[in-house]
Amino acid sequence: MSEASGVLYIVATPIGNLADISQRAVQVLAQVNLVAAEDTRHSQKLLRHLSISTPMIALHDHNERDQVQQLIQRLSEGESIALISDAGTPLISDPGYQLVARAHAEQIKVTPIPGPSAVIAGLSVAGLPTDRFVFEGFLPAKSAARRTRLTDLVKEPRTMVFYEAPHRILATVTDFIEIFGASRRATLAREITKLFETVKQASLQELADWLQQAPENQKGECVLMIAGAEITRNLDKLELDLETLLATLLGKLSVKDTASMAAKLTGLNKNQLYKQALALQQPD
Repeated sequence: MSEASGVLYIVATPIGNLADISQRAVQVLAQVNLVAAEDTRHSQKLLRHLSISTPMIALHDHNERDQVQQLIQRLSEGESIALISDAGTPLISDPGYQLVARAHAEQIKVTPIPGPSAVIAGLSVAGLPTDRFVFEGFLPAKSAARRTRLTDLVKEPRTMVFYEAPHRILATVTDFIEIFGASRRATLAREITKLFETVKQASLQELADWLQQAPENQKGECVLMIAGAEITRNLDKLELDLETLLATLLGKLSVKDTASMAAKLTGLNKNQLYKQALALQQPD
């Protein structure tokens, strides 16, 4: 890593309540040579609130490819840059990937300044399993494409997290009902950390009904979390497969070795498997 190069800081900013900005984030934003912001007009309000006058440059989906070269050049010359998005942690459904990837390729130090993230904030209050989860970002805007994506996820066992625009939230929940079923548990967190913050956990059908009860229920930034599919076993098929396995092994092995091998393959009790194998070898 070049000692002459500057540092690219990935700085998390508030998703609503400005008091959520960290002291370290404030220090970095004030000390860097440049702030690369998704929307400079939006972020200027934050910097003004923090009494920070660091110069800014726009870096968004439409210009990132063109901006990367000059930003890498400035970093290579020893300047430090802070990358921020409109809200939350950059690169989480926000621009910045090309810049970060290029910085690593050029051996430029990239440092995270942790802070607010709508994904993590939503999960923390969802009341759904969070030991394993998958973030799917924004679903397709059109219903047909959205349903196709949901069909691919219908058996996903982990809690799923989505971002959704307020004008599509009801249509999206309706598509979830059609693909996932009305009884699947879900949590909608809207306007997180803001004045009208709401966290609603319910079945998908109950959630759809709640969204239709009042126009304000469909307003604001939305994080939609869906419980993963339950892992179920077809016991009849399991028994049939086990019988087939034992019969196959008995064609090559003794009853004792068949039971031992089947136990290793299935995790089932070896003594019970021995009895079943013995019964197959000596049918009544």
